[in-house]
Amino acid sequence: MTRRQAAFIQSDTFETLFGGAAGGGKSHGQLLDALRFAVTYPGSRQLMLRRTMPELERSLVPAALRLYPRCIATYKVSEHRWEFSNRSTLEFGYCDAESDVTRYQSAEYDVIRFDELTHFTESQFTYLLSRIRGANRYPKQVKATTNPGGVGHQWVKSRYIDPAPPNTVWEKNGTSRLFLPAKLTDNPFLQQADKNYQKRLQLLTPHDRRALLDGVWELDEGRYFREFSTALHVTPPHPIPRGWRRFLTIDYGLDMLAALWIAQSPDGYSVVYRELYQPGLIISEAAAAIQNCELSGEQIDCRLAPPDLWNRRQETGKSAVELFADCGLLFDKSSNERVAGWLALHELLAPRKDLFGTVRPRLTIFDTCRNLIRTLPALQHDSRNPSDTANTPHELTHAPDALRGYAATIYESPAPVQPTTYDCEIGEFLRY
Repeated sequence: MTRRQAAFIQSDTFETLFGGAAGGGKSHGQLLDALRFAVTYPGSRQLMLRRTMPELERSLVPAALRLYPRCIATYKVSEHRWEFSNRSTLEFGYCDAESDVTRYQSAEYDVIRFDELTHFTESQFTYLLSRIRGANRYPKQVKATTNPGGVGHQWVKSRYIDPAPPNTVWEKNGTSRLFLPAKLTDNPFLQQADKNYQKRLQLLTPHDRRALLDGVWELDEGRYFREFSTALHVTPPHPIPRGWRRFLTIDYGLDMLAALWIAQSPDGYSVVYRELYQPGLIISEAAAAIQNCELSGEQIDCRLAPPDLWNRRQETGKSAVELFADCGLLFDKSSNERVAGWLALHELLAPRKDLFGTVRPRLTIFDTCRNLIRTLPALQHDSRNPSDTANTPHELTHAPDALRGYAATIYESPAPVQPTTYDCEIGEFLRY
């Protein structure tokens, strides 16, 4: 056992991430820790996850079969579960599709373990945290290992790497977190057994070499909106001047309603000032949720919805926009041009000089719009069409697609006007 593996095993924080370079002994440390916990706490329940079943069967399953002594543990192949002689269990699972998390809906675990956490979406992770529960007095923890990169890189970095220095226990919302960095040099056993492993990592592309050999988390490659910056594009809520036009743009499906309220200044600067992000709503419920978000007397100049909502539904004979209209919401059709819409959004995010000579982007976002702030920088390039964004994981696309509809339709800025003193309405600090 290496010193870094020992630190991971000894961590008693609620959330521990052991992450960084490949070959640091992360997965082996995870399996050792699971074995220790199962033996120490009779009757305990653990879940260890990879994103897909093939990944599980190529990595954790054979490694555990080599490591775990058969005198105290038996592997049930059909159930992907280790059963220990003291009644403890270690279940191997996966979450390929976004909805796969529901297979664990009624389960209870003392510890949930993620192998390659950046392969999971944030919504999968946060849902599974709710399965850590139980009446026993055993420690309740989530322990994860990962390399940088992958679809979940941005949220993992924001959750564990950015807030505090490595090896430092800190608290958020009453729970403790710890990030333990991993380096290839932390694992002398691998270096002795495979002396050419480091040389093979050096043959990787610069992006993969930084992630897998150096364990670097500051990766921009693959991000579609590399210009997005929290410092530049995210702002605290502020009053909206009376003369600004207001828009509502939505992306709707039963899986998610993403609605964004955007105010545009006369000289073409926009601010996203409110969001609604809620799954499982039929159209009447979605319309009611939108109306409940808006203030009494708030004037929305234009409501935008994507063209697919004009398709008539077989069960009703009406389109989604007609059903919204029946509930009192009238929509105009937004542009459905993906690449053109993303390019327009690039233009809105690009910093430029305003009338006062200040360099700032034409689009900012109130810091209360957490889902847009979370998903927009997480979008990746489509590997088959670099001009487009990847449409997986789908959970990341809803709010950006709603914003794309606005950018593709309303991206032309009006002619510049002379600066004026704005008159803000009473109560213009809106409900977000």
